[in-house]
Amino acid sequence: MTDLPEIHGVCPPRFAAVKDAFAANFTDAPEGLHELAAGFSVCIEGETVVDLRAGWADTARTRPFEADTLVPVFSTGKAVMAMLIALAVERGLLDYERPVASYWPAFGAAGKETVTVGQLMSHQAGLPGFDEAVEPSLWFDPTSVLERLCAQAPMWAPGTASGYHPITIGYLAGELFRMVDGRTMGAALREEFAGLDLWIGLPEVEHDRVAQMRKPTSAPDLGSIDAVKRSAFLDKGSAPGGRGSTEWRMMEIPSANLHGTARDLARLMTVLVAGSFEGREMLSEATLAAARRERIHGQDRVLPFVMGWAAGWTMNAGLEVFGPNPDALGHYGWGGSCAWADPEARLSAAYVMTRQSPHLIGDPRAVRLQKALYSAL
Repeated sequence: MTDLPEIHGVCPPRFAAVKDAFAANFTDAPEGLHELAAGFSVCIEGETVVDLRAGWADTARTRPFEADTLVPVFSTGKAVMAMLIALAVERGLLDYERPVASYWPAFGAAGKETVTVGQLMSHQAGLPGFDEAVEPSLWFDPTSVLERLCAQAPMWAPGTASGYHPITIGYLAGELFRMVDGRTMGAALREEFAGLDLWIGLPEVEHDRVAQMRKPTSAPDLGSIDAVKRSAFLDKGSAPGGRGSTEWRMMEIPSANLHGTARDLARLMTVLVAGSFEGREMLSEATLAAARRERIHGQDRVLPFVMGWAAGWTMNAGLEVFGPNPDALGHYGWGGSCAWADPEARLSAAYVMTRQSPHLIGDPRAVRLQKALYSAL
C-alpha cells in the first residue's frame, strides 16, 4: 500500500467506480505497479465526461502533475499517426488499396512494389527494423533511415502476416504523408487539431512541462526470439539513442515520441467514433469504414500475440485490452499508456502514466480503469 495523492479533475457520480479504480492504482496497484503520476480521460459522444489526474511530475516529488503536464506516450502516438494517414485518405491524397510505390517509387525496390498503403499501416510490409545492426544515432538522420528502408528487402512476404514495426513505421508513414500532403505529421497535427496539447516533435521551450518517466524494472516478454524480433527490438540500433533526451523530444518520430495529455488524446480519438472533431467533419463514413476494418488477423511476427490490425490501430477482438467490445481499436505505448475508440459504446479514452511496466499491451492498470468505465455505462 502507498499513500494516495490528491486526485484532481472531473468525474461525475455516475463514474464513481472509475475514480475508485484510478485511486486504487496509486494505493493497491496490480503487480506492485503503484502510480507515481497518471491521467485518465473519457469522451462520450465527443464530450469529455471523465478527466482525472494525480501524482507528481518528477521523481523527487517537487512538481505536481498538472493539467498541462506532458507525458511521452511512445507507441500510443501511433494512434495519432494513423489518424493523420486517414485524413490524407479522406482528402483523396492517399488510397489504402493503392501501392505505396505509386506515390513513392523508391519504396518499391527489393520486392516491395505491391505493398499497399493499408498493408504498410497494418504492419504487413516486412520492415520492422534494419536487416543489419546500425548505430542508434542513425535514427536522427531521417534521410539515411529512409534510404536504407527503401533499399531493404522485406523480412517476410508482404501481405502474408503482420509483424509490428516499433519505430520504422513512423518514418515510413511520416514520409508518405509528407510526400502527398506537403506538411510533416507534426505540423499537420498542430494545424488540423489546433488547441490540442499533442506534439510530434516537441519544441525545446515546452520541455519543462514534460513529466519524468520511471523505466520498467524488467524487459517485456517477446516469446521465442528470432531474427525478425531481434531487428525490431533487440539489435544494436533498433531504437534511437546516443543524442540525449532533448534532441529525441525535438525530433519528429510519429511512431515513438508523441508528447501529450490523456485529455487531448481522448479528444482526438473521438474522430474514430463518429468522424467529427468538435463539430467539424473529418472522416466520412466510407473512410471510417476503411480505416477501422480489420486488415489482417493472426500470429504477429514481432509481438507474441494472435492479433488483428486495422489501418494503424490494434483491433480489440481476441485481446480484450480496450474493453469488452470487439470492434474497439486503439494503441498501447511502451510502459502502459494507451488510447482507444469504441464505436459501439460511442466513446474514446486515453490513459497516461509515468511509472512504466513491462507489458507490451494490456497494462493491468489500464485494464482496471477500462473495466470500471464499462461497468458504469
